[in-house]
Amino acid sequence: MKKFLILMALIMPMVVDAAPKNKKKEEPIEHLTDEQIYNELKKLALVFEVARENFVEEADEKKMLEAAMNGMLAELDPHSSYLSADDFKEFNDKSHGEFGGLGIQITSDRGAVRVISPIDDTPADKAGIKAGDYITHIDGEQVFDLTLNQAVKKMKGRPGTKVKLTVVSDDGESREMTLKRDIIKVKSIKFDDKVLADADKEDKDTPKIGYVRISDFGVTTARDLKEALEKLEKKDVVGYVVDVRNNPGGYLTAAIEVSDAFLEDGEIVSTRGKSDTDIERVYAKPGDLTNGKPVVVLINHGSASASEIVAGALQDNGRGLVMGSQSFGKGSVQQQKPLGDGTAIHITIARYYTPSGHSIQNEGITPDIEVLQSKIEVLEKKESMYSEASFKNSLKNDKSKKKDKKKSEKDDDEEETPFEELTDEEKDARDYQLQRAMEMVIGMSKLQERNLVTPSDILMDDTVLEE
Repeated sequence: MKKFLILMALIMPMVVDAAPKNKKKEEPIEHLTDEQIYNELKKLALVFEVARENFVEEADEKKMLEAAMNGMLAELDPHSSYLSADDFKEFNDKSHGEFGGLGIQITSDRGAVRVISPIDDTPADKAGIKAGDYITHIDGEQVFDLTLNQAVKKMKGRPGTKVKLTVVSDDGESREMTLKRDIIKVKSIKFDDKVLADADKEDKDTPKIGYVRISDFGVTTARDLKEALEKLEKKDVVGYVVDVRNNPGGYLTAAIEVSDAFLEDGEIVSTRGKSDTDIERVYAKPGDLTNGKPVVVLINHGSASASEIVAGALQDNGRGLVMGSQSFGKGSVQQQKPLGDGTAIHITIARYYTPSGHSIQNEGITPDIEVLQSKIEVLEKKESMYSEASFKNSLKNDKSKKKDKKKSEKDDDEEETPFEELTDEEKDARDYQLQRAMEMVIGMSKLQERNLVTPSDILMDDTVLEE
């Protein structure tokens, strides 16, 4: 077990402890009587009539009523809204993997529009929009106090047309950008077998890691994941990196099925509704598609909702190590309630909890090992000029293989190639979080091979420290 501690110290610098946050005490709600509710509804109708009759310009009754319904639902939480017939149709089209727009998931934050995350390989992603950015203007028009549906409509449009956004990042920097709208095709699963950036790719003994990128949780995600894992298992990978960074979520059922693919048993998630008795627990079915191999889940500030369910399920069951940065903290479940005329209500119906009973809402998942995205600077050569081999007449290693001494040396003054112009392999090499996750998978797999530790032991700090 000492070897395990040394390996942990070498691979990752910092283990993060979850700290409880101070919660604001909520005042009890004073419910209205039926008579009071009836009187308030009469007042609402009166406001509508007075406004329609007295407003200086001709009033659009439909817009007024839709705004009233949206305002009513928006008062509940940022994720509840009224869906017009067009909105409801667009929502269903989007959920089935293809829609038009910029490829950006947003939420409402104190009247502002905030980015949850861009979707992979979309105009928003390519423009450099990041999780946590605020959108303040669309085509020069302020978006404060717009509903989410209104903001989305302003960004949508015919593919090929352009839209100008003003975006403010976390550090307060404001920038304007012009994006070209496109048909957004969401491919939720990408996978490959990868090796470390500095590894010898020609050496058959170089460990291969199964890399699975999940960009959202849609209708086909679980099916696509199963196919990916079957193919990666045939390539004899030593373990897996499951990358859900900047994944804004999706279907709860997809998150459950993805978690189940890595688990033999145990609770995956529980949802708790309005009533104390309204609790549903979901458990894994037998059948770990990765055959117990080490798993590292990569998360960041853009990992939300369904992503957090997967990370929490694998973390709490001791099945996987979670690395990266604190996740977004969306721990609520929404459902569409059709109203019978093509419109619907999108409303929050429950909170979800990890197997340990932790509510993710407003807090998120705390990684077991915090790894902030960083730029790597190599300070030491791979091979030293001064070693035993440098001595005159030193004994040769009779079993060593000849090494190719050719090295590609980069001029110190040469400018770094922009990230967008790199090959996929070069992007992987610069992805600090990914490289550290792959190192961890290799380390965990070696410990498993030597029967020094099981995956669940890695998450049991007391056991590790006492032995």
